[in-house]
Amino acid sequence: MRVISSVVHLAAVSLGLAFTVTAQASDESQLVESINAYRSQAQRCAGQASMELPPLASDPRLVLPANSMGDLRAVLAQKSYPMVNVQAISLSGPRDAQSAMKAVQESFCQVVLDPQFVDVGVSREGRDWRIVLARPLLAGRLGDWQAEGQKVLEMINSARGQARQCGGQPFNATTPLAWNATLAGAAESHTRGMANNNVFDHKDRDGRTPGDRAELAGYAGQQVGENIAAGQDTPRKVVDGWLASPGHCANLMNPLFSELGAAYAVDPKSDAGIYWTAMFGAP
Repeated sequence: MRVISSVVHLAAVSLGLAFTVTAQASDESQLVESINAYRSQAQRCAGQASMELPPLASDPRLVLPANSMGDLRAVLAQKSYPMVNVQAISLSGPRDAQSAMKAVQESFCQVVLDPQFVDVGVSREGRDWRIVLARPLLAGRLGDWQAEGQKVLEMINSARGQARQCGGQPFNATTPLAWNATLAGAAESHTRGMANNNVFDHKDRDGRTPGDRAELAGYAGQQVGENIAAGQDTPRKVVDGWLASPGHCANLMNPLFSELGAAYAVDPKSDAGIYWTAMFGAP
């Protein structure tokens, strides 16, 4: 009887430990989801309005001990994460993901809303949390901007061919977009401006909107839309990020649009390294 009792007791302890680990992992995942939901909407942060941003990708190499105080760059090098920039947020006190997110919004909104970061890792030990955001080295071998823009077009058309939900808005499958060289030229010019001037915005340095820039380039369409991205080094990552962001997804699935031009530009001196623009049009 003692043996049976002992076995039952050990099993109960093991189950309790498993439950605790699962609960903590769930809290960490919930915090990542909350950060991405926060990024997906325009926010007011440090007196400025942020852009809608695509979600951060969870990377296990960025899940570092919550109480670790070592050199982040050295630690990530050991984990074979080839990064350009990294920033860590340490929190002490939040009892759950909701409380941790409140602390992030109050004190670290500029960090989590920085468009250069594309990956994230969250760890927790008791009431200590660590959130690591990073931008990796560009790994993709890209062709010229027109070739990569055409890949963006192909992936967007593939997405438009399937019904989907963009946030709370349902969209039916719709017709493919056609490449438009004028929109592509306007997209390339804006993307180059973002990269060279280290900005991430739908307005250029002269305050021109996407509609202004399309008209200046000679596009005579009745309606123009624009998606921008930064930090992602392949068309696949860019389009996946847009599909996961309600506002970008809605532009991409809009049945009124029938034409598209897209481009990327790289400047190693900029924060994000690589920038993308897709301009949608309806003639």
